[in-house]
Amino acid sequence: MPGDILKKRKIVVLGSRSVGKSSLVIQYIENHFVESYYPTIESTFSKNITYKGVEYDCEILDTAGQDEYTILNSKHAVGIHGFVLVYSVASRKSFDMVDIVYEKVANFCGMNSIPCVIVGAKTDLQQSKSRQVAPTEGEELAKRHHAAWVETSAKSNVNVAKVFELCLAEIEKTTSNSNNNEPPASKCIIM
Repeated sequence: MPGDILKKRKIVVLGSRSVGKSSLVIQYIENHFVESYYPTIESTFSKNITYKGVEYDCEILDTAGQDEYTILNSKHAVGIHGFVLVYSVASRKSFDMVDIVYEKVANFCGMNSIPCVIVGAKTDLQQSKSRQVAPTEGEELAKRHHAAWVETSAKSNVNVAKVFELCLAEIEKTTSNSNNNEPPASKCIIM
C-alpha cells in the first residue's frame, strides 16, 4: 500500500571542527556519548524517525569539519532535504562559521533560504565559565536565516532528538508546498 512507504529524507550535519557533530549524531543513533575525539572524514547513518505520526526513513550524513576555506562538496547540498548547522557554545569562531556555511550551502543550491536547524552544542561546558555564545545570539542567528534553533548537550543527552525533529519540521515546511518527497530543485549550473 502506498501509505506504508516511508518518506525518505536526507539530512546533513555541518559545522566547524570539534563542535560535537559526531557526538550529536552518535548519541542520537546509538544512544551513547563518545568521550574521545577522532576527526570525522565522513559517516552516513540511517534511522527511522516518527514525526507527527508519519514515519521517515532518514539518512544522516555526518561530515568532516568545515572552515572558511573548505570547498563545499556537492553531495553536502544536492539532494539534501535538511541541514543541521552546529556550533559550540564555547567557541565564538565556530558560531561565526555557521553564517559562512549557511551562505555557502544556500549559494550552492541557488536558494535564498534552506530548511535548517542551527544547534548550539556542548551546553554542558557552560558551568565551567567557558561559554562564549549566549543563547540569545543563537536565537537571533536562527531568526535571521528563518531557521529553527536549539541548544544541546550530547554528553548529557539534552535536546539531541529535538534537533532531528526540528529539522524534519523545517523540511516539511518546504516540501509541503511542493507535496512530494524530493528536495527543492537545485538551480546549479555547471559549465
